[in-house]
Amino acid sequence: MDLSVLAHVDVILGFAILILTIFSKFEVPPVLGFLVTGVLIGPHGLGIMDSGQNMEINAELGVIFLLFTIGVDLSLKDLWNMKKAVLVGGALQILFTTGIVLAVCTNLGFSHSASLFTGLLISLSSTAIVLKVLQDRNEVYTPHGKTSLAILIFQDLAIVPLILITPILAGSSVSFEGSLPNIFFKGSLIILTFILSAKFVVPAIFYHVGKTGSKQLFFVSVVFICLSAAVFTYSIGLSLALGAFLAGIVISGSQYSQQAIGNIMPLKDMFMSFFFVSVGMLLDLHYLLDNLSVIILATVSLIIIKLIAGSLVTFLLGCPLRTTILTGLALSQVGEFSFVLSRLGLEYSLLAEETYQTFLAVSILTMGVTPFLINASYRPADFIVKKVSDTTHGMKLINGIYSEPLYNEEMTEPQIKDHLIIVGFGFSGKTISKAAKAAGIPYLIIEMNPEIVQHEKAKGEKIQYGDATFGAVLEHAGIKNARVLVTGIADSSSTGKIVEKAKELNPNICVIVKVHDLQEMKRLNSMGADEIIPEEYETSVEIFVRLLEKYLVPRENIEKMVNDLRANGYRRLRKLVVEPGIDSGFSIKDGLPGIDIQVLKVGEGSSFQEKTLSELDFRRRHGVTIISVRRGTDMFHTPAGDFLLHAKDACVLLGKTEDLYNVRKFFESVQ
Repeated sequence: MDLSVLAHVDVILGFAILILTIFSKFEVPPVLGFLVTGVLIGPHGLGIMDSGQNMEINAELGVIFLLFTIGVDLSLKDLWNMKKAVLVGGALQILFTTGIVLAVCTNLGFSHSASLFTGLLISLSSTAIVLKVLQDRNEVYTPHGKTSLAILIFQDLAIVPLILITPILAGSSVSFEGSLPNIFFKGSLIILTFILSAKFVVPAIFYHVGKTGSKQLFFVSVVFICLSAAVFTYSIGLSLALGAFLAGIVISGSQYSQQAIGNIMPLKDMFMSFFFVSVGMLLDLHYLLDNLSVIILATVSLIIIKLIAGSLVTFLLGCPLRTTILTGLALSQVGEFSFVLSRLGLEYSLLAEETYQTFLAVSILTMGVTPFLINASYRPADFIVKKVSDTTHGMKLINGIYSEPLYNEEMTEPQIKDHLIIVGFGFSGKTISKAAKAAGIPYLIIEMNPEIVQHEKAKGEKIQYGDATFGAVLEHAGIKNARVLVTGIADSSSTGKIVEKAKELNPNICVIVKVHDLQEMKRLNSMGADEIIPEEYETSVEIFVRLLEKYLVPRENIEKMVNDLRANGYRRLRKLVVEPGIDSGFSIKDGLPGIDIQVLKVGEGSSFQEKTLSELDFRRRHGVTIISVRRGTDMFHTPAGDFLLHAKDACVLLGKTEDLYNVRKFFESVQ
């Protein structure tokens, strides 16, 4: 046995564990950890190992499984719902970034094909890093979070055609022998093969494999389908990655998609870690240090270019100025898929070795500064918005280029008093508006998405367009005459501004806000929020209630405990185990020792069929009590003695565990 392969894997994993552990302390994304691992152990670092054939195979498998998971996770329905932001925004972002980089590189003396390839390379952003930062800040569902996600989805999908056109940019023939009929034949063969696979082959394989109940066999089947599709497309002159992607799409439309992606994710994560390590091995530290000033300048220039392109696209989508700035900064790095593409560019001589080294260094630097850029972007964005608001056309820029007709409709303050103002028309906003409508409470909704405003206005909803962080928007909503303002948005920064502005315009208004976690409560309370509802808290209380119900704690005791928890705050809930001092008047252990509940069905021909409860005398003969009976869709609670049991009646019994076990045989069918 060749131990060198095992030793290499062991070295990679050992250094990766060390570096990722250190990086996690500073909340640095794992992708950077693997890149730095490669730099450290590679031929230009400590020289422990080089990027040999084994690393190339592992890296190739990483790309195959990555494209496969993208295909499996692709939901055409979700893409259609986000079609404008995904298709238009994503396409324009790649087009604008590529165009700017193409112009810059051409002026620097690069060939047209190399300049175009470099532009495509730089246009991609890091889904892994951006989503990680947004999730940590609980901002995935904010306007800038959703816009960033939509553009990133398009970029992830664009990697497939970009991989396919790379050989064409390099002037390669792509092994189709130049014959148009041959190209048509092979294209038709691919389409037919994958349609038949989606319709017959894959469902049949998974059906028969699923019948065995073997998780190992299902896992092997998923890997087999993925690799078979990759080998098939490669055999007719296309890339391995395309086959894996198409195999993923085939599985995505089946009922087995979630199980398939659950099986393949560990493999994808492992081999992609090898891929990023192999990329890091190619970075020459000596080149980085010798050209540090040039690389820093290139890094700053790239961030500015991507900021301009991303902001311009977001602005053209009609997003407000603040969303435009935050989205542009969030997408201002080079992405992990760019490394996949850059390896192809190096292979096809679209990138010179020196250019490749510069690209690697700049990419790693942009990815490294991304978390800090995103976290630091809010103050500059708010500062710019404040300055722009004082200009002549400021409000049009602040609210988005398509907002003027909507905004002008709302210039007259509504003639309502003592009403409720709802900020945001997501799930929370819709729920609150329905409750207000049912209770006859006058209300008005403020929403920043012009499409939602137009759609809801057409349905007769009381909604107006605007950013509630601005006093003018709140005044148009009648803030001075309103009784309550409720915010249901995910952006904690904007929530704080809304609270401050609302209290400034109407000190007597009651402001109720929703927050993600308890850490935000103190800040919002100091700003003047009257009621703060943390999602973590309410979720924990609801779980607590369901738990007590399962243990048959009386309802009045549950209500007393919940009221005590809400009165004393989340601290009491967290310390219930170590501070059992809540006076509930009920102890599960002492109150119902050994008691259980079971549901037993009256079988056909059982000794209980067609007999009344009085005749059966459950309590005396069997030591159990029937507390409810379900017959079809009807429920009979605390049935009387003359209640007649029929076959298939589901009886809810209360009693000791051993008594419940013993009575089961009397319910069973007599064959």
